[in-house]
Amino acid sequence: MFSKLEEVEQRYEELSHELSDSNVVQNRELFEKLSKEYKAQEKVVLVYRKYKKLLNDIKSNKEIISQNEDDELVSLAKEELKELEENVPTLEHELKILLLPKDPNDDKNVILEIRAGAGGDEASIFAGDLFRMYTRYVESLGWKCELMSASESGTGGYKEVIAMITGDGAYSRLKYESGVHRVQRVPVTESQGRVHTSTCTVAVLPEAEEVDVEINEKDLRIDVYRAGGPGGQCVNTTDSAVRITHIPTGIVVAMQDEKSQFKNKEKGMRVLRARILEKKQQEAHAERAQDRKSQVGTGDRSEKIRTYNYPQSRVTDHRINYSIHNLDAFMAGGVDLILDPVIAYYQSEALKNE
Repeated sequence: MFSKLEEVEQRYEELSHELSDSNVVQNRELFEKLSKEYKAQEKVVLVYRKYKKLLNDIKSNKEIISQNEDDELVSLAKEELKELEENVPTLEHELKILLLPKDPNDDKNVILEIRAGAGGDEASIFAGDLFRMYTRYVESLGWKCELMSASESGTGGYKEVIAMITGDGAYSRLKYESGVHRVQRVPVTESQGRVHTSTCTVAVLPEAEEVDVEINEKDLRIDVYRAGGPGGQCVNTTDSAVRITHIPTGIVVAMQDEKSQFKNKEKGMRVLRARILEKKQQEAHAERAQDRKSQVGTGDRSEKIRTYNYPQSRVTDHRINYSIHNLDAFMAGGVDLILDPVIAYYQSEALKNE
């Protein structure tokens, strides 16, 4: 581990010098590439330097204890030494996690898709609740959430909602949210006060660049049509809606929220690339089925990951059998209340397989 850390620190220093080179600064593409690499290694280096300082402080205190006859000074050194040594395992664990093989998609932005499942109107209402929850979470991190497409229900929720989430390491955290989310509560449409169970499906897709997914125009069928549903001037009177079909995979994306056919096509292609990339990754996961326990769940949208129980104000994550009794805070954007333990669990599992 330590030889790897030395290599990382050495490369970090090299990048620091390269980024100050005027020739690199003038080459925008190279500068952005090196800056991204520099930033990715920065946390590892800072923690490693903190760890080395800790070891030096431990060594200094041991020398004071062995070489000094001042009882008071020795006593203080022993007390400080105990505190320092207690921090060693924590930093070593953090360094091991930082050196784990990185998901190549972790730094990507996210396309978030939420769809109402079983439960009729209540499922649509819950889809709206989940979208607001993620929107608040994204805002709390200083990220951005751009609504790309929404199919509203008559009850104030969504049959389907798609959004682009832009932020530093967005996929690295939100990828753990993919799966079936179940709600247990008395629906507003229930007159007899009975608790119902409804579900929504959440899909978190890494935004795919053109270099990630090559799409041949000949493989696309693009249909334009008049947008339906509520809309502003021109939305329902021109053929602005776009339906894109990727013939080899059968994936279909429809966009109609924008007044411009061009903008709808542009958004549709972003979603299409993300879905094709997800399909490729799912196929790769299936080929490595024996290794799935070391993956993020199974990556399967049909996997039930969480239950939101309103009568008991409880949120339970079924992957790690962990519950909190603070549903209001969670729905207000406090997703980290469960997301942090989930991430810690999968990191620990990954360390076991190293």
